[in-house]
Amino acid sequence: MEVAPDADPPVVRMMDYGKFKYQKEQARKAARKKQVNVNVREIKLRPKIGDNDFNTKRGHVERFLRGGDKVKVTIMFRGREVQHPALGEKLLRRLAEDLDELGRIESQPNLDGRNMIMVMSPKKVVKEETEAEEPQPEPEPQRSGSRRERAARG
Repeated sequence: MEVAPDADPPVVRMMDYGKFKYQKEQARKAARKKQVNVNVREIKLRPKIGDNDFNTKRGHVERFLRGGDKVKVTIMFRGREVQHPALGEKLLRRLAEDLDELGRIESQPNLDGRNMIMVMSPKKVVKEETEAEEPQPEPEPQRSGSRRERAARG
């Protein structure tokens, strides 16, 4: 294998090609292992959803965001509901406001035919450095007890 082809004379290194291919494959696998795969989960709502049903759907979105997935929230309009897109946008804004500490709006609510779509992505989690703190020394056990216990100890 050529190491420095521009040098005079060119510098070459003798090597085992099988070993070289193996090391390249291992490096490629390690890079793929470190890669983060983001899934997009979808939740569908209707504009006339009840409060308890909304809370259930919000819990699902919360679970998805905590899991590190993006969430596509779709509001499906039927019939004359399409004439009132403000209701759907109000519902999506309420959901985003409720989950503000977990995720952020990646794409604003947008009417697409009979559906209004908003995408939320999880916020970056800041890991606390608990291990960096000084470990607390354990207190010495108390040396009291009955006469028999003290005699048994020493």
